[in-house]
Amino acid sequence: MDETIKELTLLLIYLTSWQEDAGLTKVQRSWKGYPFEVLDELNEEGYIDGSKHAKSVYLTE
Repeated sequence: MDETIKELTLLLIYLTSWQEDAGLTKVQRSWKGYPFEVLDELNEEGYIDGSKHAKSVYLTE
């Protein structure tokens, strides 16, 4: 996968994210409106996380 595509997708995920209260902490969530192969790679690399069945992901630090 082209690194530029992954980086731009991660940037778009961040720019379109919102902060959500998750109990003791707050998380940045974003909709999964991007190619699943890119989302899968970002998930494997630890940049995002979330259920495969959910319509949104959250950003990790």
